[in-house]
Parts: sequence; structure tokens; C-alpha cells
Amino acid sequence: MNDNIHKDYIQQGTPAFKKANFALFAAGFITFANLYLTQPLLPIFTKEFNVTPTMASLSLSLTTLSLAFGLLIFGSLSEAWGRKNIMSSCIVIASILTIIVAFSPSFQLLLLLRIVQGFAFAGIPSIAMAYLGEEIEGRSLGVAMGLYISGNSIGGLAGRVLMGTMTDLVSWKAGMIFLGGISLIACLYFIWALPPSKHFESQPLALKPLFKSLVSHLKDSVLVSLFLIAFFLMGSFVTIFNYLGFKLTEPPYNLSMTIIGWIFLVYLVGTFSSTWFGILADKYGRPLLLMIGAVLMLLGVLLTLPIPIFYKLVGIVIFTFGFFGAHSVASGLVSRHATHDIAQASSLYLFAYYLGSSIGGATGGVFWTHSGWHGVVSFTIILLLISTFLVIRVKKLSKNPQNMI
Repeated sequence: MNDNIHKDYIQQGTPAFKKANFALFAAGFITFANLYLTQPLLPIFTKEFNVTPTMASLSLSLTTLSLAFGLLIFGSLSEAWGRKNIMSSCIVIASILTIIVAFSPSFQLLLLLRIVQGFAFAGIPSIAMAYLGEEIEGRSLGVAMGLYISGNSIGGLAGRVLMGTMTDLVSWKAGMIFLGGISLIACLYFIWALPPSKHFESQPLALKPLFKSLVSHLKDSVLVSLFLIAFFLMGSFVTIFNYLGFKLTEPPYNLSMTIIGWIFLVYLVGTFSSTWFGILADKYGRPLLLMIGAVLMLLGVLLTLPIPIFYKLVGIVIFTFGFFGAHSVASGLVSRHATHDIAQASSLYLFAYYLGSSIGGATGGVFWTHSGWHGVVSFTIILLLISTFLVIRVKKLSKNPQNMI
């Protein structure tokens, strides 16, 4: 994609840039706060609805699965129907559904509503990335993408913390109603603040061309490498955080679940690294910063091996810092490298991202069962080494590296 140096493109330092970024930050916050809000509620669901822990976990896993497949659909639809309209409709529907879920009389209905909600969530991430790629001036894209990703990380953290706190103070239902209300207010701001698309060109909604476009993305070696990077990086990230809690409840740590829950505050370093990596990527080149992110994740994982908890916590901070930075850069690369149907390319990236979360997290459990924390770390290192190889491949395959700077 050529650099977008034109007065019609949104440039850093302008009022339009601030409004667009705050609007998309709000959209990312809404999406991920509401997506992960059931994670701290799983033990409560097992008691209140008299379901097994496995069944309770479906309130999150089915939502993310629905989100993953919805990404492929909405990314294509937005090429015909536009960016802002779909994003606006989806975040409003998703926010209202959070309030409705609070009144679910049965767990089966709750799951059904969460599946629908997951589908609604899908109308935001890939389209937001496409909007940034189309409307933001090329030299400002890294900063804009980083700010959007930071909204995702803050939202994911806030949803967990808010629901846990509100559940202790009042009830989980009150927490959902409260979060849904806040989300609706943020929706109104998003609709008002996001500048209309100026560079979107509508494509006729025809299945054959869409399928042809999808196949063309999968024939692009650079894009496929970026999709695989998303798969392996997210797989490693979820694996570490899925089983860290198990490790820290064992001797010699014997930490309570409350203290372990506060460890998720390390997500806050991701809000910084995603933006900072974006700034550095605009200056020094995206492949280099993507490599640095992967190397930092490797270093962080290795630091979790020593027994002293200090090393584990420092390792987790470095690991999280590298992950969010790498994700910010990789997602920006997809928007810049795709030559057509950018939203669809972004959808494929995020589909691989969430697929990696599901498969990586589950596979990591096998290593935990057989080899404990050392098995989890070994599995994660394998995923990160594959990611590092793919980053090198992206740099070599790119015909015009300047497009990534």
C-alpha cells in the first residue's frame, strides 16, 4: 500500500486524528470489556445455574468462537456496506445484549445470547483495522493502530476487574447492567466522534468475488505469514496466562485466587507497549519491531522458569509487553500490505488470532498435565520460535520493504 500523504487523509496532530482515535479506543474498550466479562463469573455460574465448570466456561468459549467466524463475514460485508455503519450497529447491539444477558432465566438462554453477542462483537475489530488503514495517513498509522490495540487491552482488563468487584459488592447481574450502561454511553460517543469514511470504495456484495478475494489473500505469502504469526503469538499468550494461576496456587507460592487475579494488571503494560511499538514502527520499520516483540516474549517466558516469584512476575511483565507490542505491529502490517479488501484481510488475521487462542490454550493443557510448568514453557517457546521464523520470512518475502516502514 502506498503511503497516504494527502490532505484528505487523517494526520497525527489534527482534531480529526484525536476524534478518530478516541472513538476507536472506545469501540475497542466496549468490545473486549463485554467479551471477557464472564471469565471471573465461571465459579458463580456453576453454583447459580447448577452446571459443571466445563459448561460454565462455554459462556466465554462459545462467544469467542462465534466472534472468530463472524469476523470472516463482517469483514466481507463491510466492503459492500461501509465501515462506520456496521461498527456503530454492532457495538450498540452488543452493549444492549450485555444488559439482556443479566436477566437470563436459564443458562441455556444465557449461552444463546452470548453466541449472538459474539457475532455482534465481530463487526468491530477487523473493520476498525480496515478503517485505520484507509483513513489514516501512512506515517501516522502506527500510532493510531497502537492506540486502538491499547483500548482492547484496557477493555479486557476492565471487564474482568469491574465484574469481579461488582459481583462482590452487589451481584453479577448488577455488574452486567452497569457495564452495559457504560458501554451504551460510549457507543453514543463513538457514533458522534468517528469521522465518516472518505476513502472507502463500495464493492458489490457478490459471493463469487468475495470468495475470489478471500483466496487471493490466502495466496499472498506475506499475509499468510502474518496470519500464522497471529495464531502462534496468541496461542503462546493464552497458554501462559491459562496455566500461570495453576502454578501459583501450588507450593511454594500457595497464592490465593484473589492475588492471582490482580496479576492481570500486567495487561496495563500492553496499553503502553502497543502504542510505543507503533511509534517506533513508523520510525524504524515494522519487521524490526515485530522481531523485537517476539524476542521479548521469549525472554519473558524463560524468566518464569526460576523458582523465586520475583523472576516469574518480571518475566510475565516482559512477556506481556512484547506480546501487545508485536500484535499492534502485526495488525498494522496487514492493513498496510493488503492491496484490496482490507477489512477481509484484517478479518483473516483476527480469525487466526482467536483460533490460536482456542487451540493454543487447549493444547497447552496437555503439556501442563504431563510436564507441569516446564512443559507449558517448552510448548510456548516452540510457538515463539515458529513466530520468529515467520517474521524473518515476512521481511524476506516483502517485495518493497519501504511499504512497511
